[in-house]
Amino acid sequence: MRPRLCPRLLCALLLLLPLTGCSPDGATHSAARPSLGARTVPPTAPPSWSRERLAHARALGHHPGVSHTARATLSNSRVGALFSHDTSGDHFCTASVVSSPGKSLLITAAHCVHGGAGGDYKRDIVFVPAYRDGRSPDGIWQPAALVVDPRWTRSGDPDADVAFIVLKPLGGKRIADVLGTNRLGIDPGFGHDVRITGYPDSGNEPITCGNHISEQSAHQMRIACTGYSGGTSGSPWVTDFDPATRNGSVIGVIGGYQKGGDSDDVSYSPYFDDAVRKLYDQAVAQQG
Repeated sequence: MRPRLCPRLLCALLLLLPLTGCSPDGATHSAARPSLGARTVPPTAPPSWSRERLAHARALGHHPGVSHTARATLSNSRVGALFSHDTSGDHFCTASVVSSPGKSLLITAAHCVHGGAGGDYKRDIVFVPAYRDGRSPDGIWQPAALVVDPRWTRSGDPDADVAFIVLKPLGGKRIADVLGTNRLGIDPGFGHDVRITGYPDSGNEPITCGNHISEQSAHQMRIACTGYSGGTSGSPWVTDFDPATRNGSVIGVIGGYQKGGDSDDVSYSPYFDDAVRKLYDQAVAQQG
């Protein structure tokens, strides 16, 4: 648990009390009143938190599983909101840039671009990377092709809830040349630490959260992260992020089981297996 902060003056007063300590940085270190003569035992982490996981929490800078507003960084700018037509309407899903020979590929959830069994492709959608408060600093990008697994279009198979979007150039530039990319991670195994960044449809800024993923089923992954409501479908699950190169590997997207989850605080992703690799190859072939 993080210590509570107190002002310097209040901290000085607290030092006069025998039951509350205060460090030079103004943090109090007392949670309960001990009995007289009892020895004060320093608080310990819950048993489920290993030393390695605590170190990971400090590296994240935030408590694992708790979302917060994503900072405006180059790596976060590769994530954007999907809109109908333009930014005058509401954003309804999230997508992100992944590396490809044609430098023009996004990954998202299949249900973001196709209605599944008996449905059709969504028309006239646009991708707005780094969207914040009505601003589109890196432009509004239009799709050239939508690539979805036939298992999704025929039956809405949750294990196939992954899609790729081939983008048209904008101003003579390809999106990877503007923003860079993350790699696509195939057959990564379970048990990774990932960071998920996406756009809730109730807000105008992206949120981000890091936590440990687990196996939901043979073809589905699960993560606990707060606040991932409608609009965050398609948000990338990024692992192995390298601060030096500013990229990592996308090993999942919010989607799959329950179309990503019935609860805002628990999300799912299809496992990226060989079927996703084949779908990626199809998208690459359509880049021209």
